[in-house]
Amino acid sequence: MKSVFAYDQTLDDALRWLPHGAEFRFIDRLISLEPGKRGVGEYTVRGDERFLRGHFPGQPLFPGVLLVEAAAQLAGIVSQSDPNLPPLPGLKLTGIRSIKFFGAAIPSDVIRFEANVNGRLANLVQAEIDASVHGDIIMKGALALSATIGTAD
Repeated sequence: MKSVFAYDQTLDDALRWLPHGAEFRFIDRLISLEPGKRGVGEYTVRGDERFLRGHFPGQPLFPGVLLVEAAAQLAGIVSQSDPNLPPLPGLKLTGIRSIKFFGAAIPSDVIRFEANVNGRLANLVQAEIDASVHGDIIMKGALALSATIGTAD
């Protein structure tokens, strides 16, 4: 099967396989992609994101739950790019395991995400993820994504 992804694909090409709207995407740049196996992406915390106003007023921090979401989006991009397997419809985050936070990201930080897909069986994808800022790991763990297979359109 020919891959729907090329090594020179754009971020928009990669994101089209995810169910998220533009307002809820946390990968700005796709740095590298080893289709179906591994990917690196980045998100720049601009400081004007609405959620930062309340998290926390006067001392904004990029929420940990969004670090996990961003890494899951990258894992989705990686898994959907496998040249030997068809893309999974409606792929979503369905499991979080062993997530640990070691730091935080603040406005103007560039968060670097890495996702390694280490298993795919039917509609289930398992991945190891991490996030770093200035080379320091701020989040690490594992997650599962799953697709909606066998549902009526």
